[in-house]
Amino acid sequence: MSLSVGIVGLPNVGKSTLFNALLKRQAALAANYPFATIEPNVGVVPVPDERLTALALTVAGKKVDDLENLNQVQDDTKNNDLLPPIKPATVEFVDIAGLVARASKGEGLGNKFLAHIRETNLVVHVLRDFQDENVIREGAKDPASDLKTIRLELILADLETLAKQKPPKGTKDKLELARWQVIEKFKELLESETSVNRWLKGLSGDKRKLALMIAKELGLITAKDELFVVNVDESALSQGVDQLTAKYAKDLGEEKDKVLVMSNKIESELSSLDEADQRLYLADLGLSSSGLSRLIQAVYKTLGLQSFLTAGEKEIKAWTIKRGTTAKKAAGVIHSDFEKKFIKAQVINWREFVLLGGWKQARALGKVRQEGKDYIMQEGDVVEFMVGS
Repeated sequence: MSLSVGIVGLPNVGKSTLFNALLKRQAALAANYPFATIEPNVGVVPVPDERLTALALTVAGKKVDDLENLNQVQDDTKNNDLLPPIKPATVEFVDIAGLVARASKGEGLGNKFLAHIRETNLVVHVLRDFQDENVIREGAKDPASDLKTIRLELILADLETLAKQKPPKGTKDKLELARWQVIEKFKELLESETSVNRWLKGLSGDKRKLALMIAKELGLITAKDELFVVNVDESALSQGVDQLTAKYAKDLGEEKDKVLVMSNKIESELSSLDEADQRLYLADLGLSSSGLSRLIQAVYKTLGLQSFLTAGEKEIKAWTIKRGTTAKKAAGVIHSDFEKKFIKAQVINWREFVLLGGWKQARALGKVRQEGKDYIMQEGDVVEFMVGS
């Protein structure tokens, strides 16, 4: 499935630095002046998944005993041509140039940037709380007020979109009338400076489906899920990521699991190191994982996503699906014909697959389950789909 995340914020808050780190190369122009990023930079980033290496080793006939230390396993298999190709799931990140006050009215490069945000599934707000006299502040004050500025511009842009909608005339069509009621509710929310997304989260059933459909149809930016990256000085991390996260979540009025505290400068430095050196650097900083790994995990959690895995001699691959997806629908992610001609799914958890030594041994021991079309896929399922001709 296509998964696109927009990185937004005021100028010079660290958006392009974060994007460069995500790509592990200096792909975006991280210049020290407003509007350094004129066109959105797009990069497809692999989702970190150490399970894939363990699966590849297993398929190649290698024994993997230590499932708790897959980092080391990964290091030991570098440049091993005997392993099947590994294809992780991916996330598309879009580095969108800095918004400014009155962007909704075309200030700066406003409307052009707002159009790019509409195309994404989720918005990551980058908020500045680092001190650097060499990086000028272009409207940035503090995380809470900066977020308010950005949100206001997105709200104004959505109100402009809604203003173009005309009420149905002379119709008794219930769907048309219901659609207009939802649009009026959207206007009411935005005029009170409340995002559409907050209201949507309180809905369920058919009401939620209808509201989501209309929000998507209109391309409403404030209907999108959000995450918040607070870009801090390296020295601030000594206070502890958990403590800082709780502080910023309170300041921003957001849930803790939506707020990520990181130093984009550190993330950029980490991106130039190999994986073993990255772990040493993180350990020196007292961190268990990089901010980028936490960000990608948060994207998956916020959007309600998970992965299932396929493990064959030709390739080892992770596939992204929504939580609650059935086996038949998951088969369609691989190929539409797989969904149409679905017969059954052969399923085993990745840990069992590795510890038992692969498909042959797992089947011999009766550990591979036969699941039908309505089976709900679980995180970490290794699957072979059986399809008709």
